Amino acid sequence: MDKVVVSIGGSILVPGENDADYISELAGMLKGISDRVQLAIVCGGGKTARYYAEVGRGLGGDTYQLDILGIGATRLNAQLLSLALGDMPDTVPTTAEETADRSEPGRIVVMGGTVPGHTTDAVSMMVARELGACRVVNATSVDAVYTDDPRVNKDAVRIPSMTITELGDIVYKEHGASRSSVFDPLGVRIAAECGIDISIVDGRNLTELRNAILGEPFSGTSVSSR
Repeated sequence: MDKVVVSIGGSILVPGENDADYISELAGMLKGISDRVQLAIVCGGGKTARYYAEVGRGLGGDTYQLDILGIGATRLNAQLLSLALGDMPDTVPTTAEETADRSEPGRIVVMGGTVPGHTTDAVSMMVARELGACRVVNATSVDAVYTDDPRVNKDAVRIPSMTITELGDIVYKEHGASRSSVFDPLGVRIAAECGIDISIVDGRNLTELRNAILGEPFSGTSVSSR
């Protein structure tokens, strides 16, 4: 049985529109395939994290303190998804190791962030490394990797498949500045070192997300680590 880690951005999980319906349908889909793949889920913070960061900044919070607030938001989102899955714990796992330890066939483990400085992408890759997962599926608000941000550049070209080296080139282009909208640089490095493939897909399209999780053809971007 393949082991798969799914990274779900907070803006996908709780965008503020039909949230309960989507989360319920997402949970149903995940439960429906949990007998075919061993799943671990990492949730982002999204607008909840951004709200607390904005208010916290106005209250004089420093970067570390704002990150702590953001991590709290990711764990709140993780509990929300756990509730939909029918097994909401009092606390979600707080480390990649804990998530890997709890994971087993048929059991979906959900977590949020870990420590300041680690993005959802990076945490997902850390979980995949600990779990020995074959791929990380990045459920995001953009349906694939593009040559530029398609939301601001109508001429951006969609990339259906690429290597981890090519993804790294996009992530680090422009004098090494990371483009967090594509994928986290630390996550790319772990994927390359551990041979973990990445699938980038529209997280609100549950049919394509399901296909990506199962390793079937999907509409998005397949990133080969080999």
